[in-house]
Amino acid sequence: MTILVVGDAGVDVIAVPEGQIVHGGDTRSRIRITTGGAGANTATWLAKLGADVVLVGRIGDDSAGRQVRDELTAAGVRCELAVDPVAPTCCVVVIVDAEGERTMLPDHGAGAFLHPDDLTSDLLRNARHLHLSGYVLLNPACRDTGLAVLAAARDAGLTTSVDPQSAGLITDPAAFLDWVQGVDLLLPNADELAVLKSTADPLDHVGAIAATAGASGATWFSRNTNISVPAQQVSCVDSTGAGDAFNAGLLTAWLNGEPPAAALRAGINAATTAVSAVGATPR
Repeated sequence: MTILVVGDAGVDVIAVPEGQIVHGGDTRSRIRITTGGAGANTATWLAKLGADVVLVGRIGDDSAGRQVRDELTAAGVRCELAVDPVAPTCCVVVIVDAEGERTMLPDHGAGAFLHPDDLTSDLLRNARHLHLSGYVLLNPACRDTGLAVLAAARDAGLTTSVDPQSAGLITDPAAFLDWVQGVDLLLPNADELAVLKSTADPLDHVGAIAATAGASGATWFSRNTNISVPAQQVSCVDSTGAGDAFNAGLLTAWLNGEPPAAALRAGINAATTAVSAVGATPR
């Protein structure tokens, strides 16, 4: 069973300040540089959980892009990463506070220039499921590619999932719901779901919803199912990529035929592991 993931692959520069950040001054911090990007995060967690996964995206013709490709390959991810001749590899600066909550400053770089041809017919023919990072839809530069990718996956008979990724970037909830029309599984967090529900019932557009709510756990919604699973008690070191890890755990179980409650538990298990250390990918 091959899972296609379409989304960013890049570098995360994660800073954990020692105390309050001093504006205009210096604040000692612990800094870690890791592979990141929503697509890459989900793909590496899928590989960690034993899935056959292919990541489709774009990197720059630079040292960061080469590092990203090498690290993803070492993690067991098959990379279909087009090299953009102009734009740099995606880079995200992440600031993590004392409670483990992250604030991100993203530059999607080459990922913003994803092209429909980056997803080939051979990849679709040999896959079962396509997972799309919502950042592809939220960026006007690559939105048409995201829509084309979803349409191609449906035409090829694949099931599909989308993570909206950012409540703050969903400026037109009605439009976003139109973009994900026909998707089998929507994977928002509570904030993203609240934004989408402000306009319409998302279940009028997608088959089911698996929504995370941090320490409150996660819930599966469909027309005939409403199941919640509590979160595990854990000290949150860094919430970066927790939703991406949840996606991987849930999709692995769901695609293996597990019922919603078991799929939610698998997602929560992966997310719990993710928040227990700095960085968005498996350690």
